[in-house]
Amino acid sequence: MKRNNFLPIFFFYSLLFSCASSGSNEDALLLYMRSLDLYRTGRFRETVSMLASESSFVPSLVLRGKAEFILGDTGAAEGSLKRALGLKPNDFEAMLFLARVYRETGNRNEAQELSDKLLGENSMDIRALRLASDLSRDRGVSGEAAAIVFLDRAVEASMESALVFLDRARLRWIGGNPSAALDDLERARVLLPRDSPVNRAVENLESIIREIYDD
Repeated sequence: MKRNNFLPIFFFYSLLFSCASSGSNEDALLLYMRSLDLYRTGRFRETVSMLASESSFVPSLVLRGKAEFILGDTGAAEGSLKRALGLKPNDFEAMLFLARVYRETGNRNEAQELSDKLLGENSMDIRALRLASDLSRDRGVSGEAAAIVFLDRAVEASMESALVFLDRARLRWIGGNPSAALDDLERARVLLPRDSPVNRAVENLESIIREIYDD
């Protein structure tokens, strides 16, 4: 079955518009897309190398910073992410990874400041909630209660994400794309607690799809 290509195409043209409106050229976007493929397959050194000369396209700077952080080069990651935030001060991804850099390097106050800002932007972002929980646990026993609260909210956000995948699975099934629907159902299942009543809806739709699709 042919997979739904709408989201990658939408993502590409959204970036293209952003690139054009900021005065960058299409080559910068194409370089970013090639680098993103490397990043997604775990080829982080190649990602950094490919983007080594980038200095003005924010998505590429953020991607390079993320790859540098994963490779353990916190100094380079901090430079790339700060450069990105200098061009786009409220870039969520750049703030998130810069906060992780700060935590890793012991700059807890700076990490906490960015964590608070991230939750102010999106109080139910799972990654920001996990970061906030980690920073709370870093305080020792005094931070354990707050860490649990943040993780409780992250679990709630995960369940909401599972419902999004379930809704999209239904639409993909109706639209004639059972393979993509099954992928979404599997993602929903991973996010749901075992005792969640939503699991029944996931199982029912999966059963219907497989009964027809496997014939």
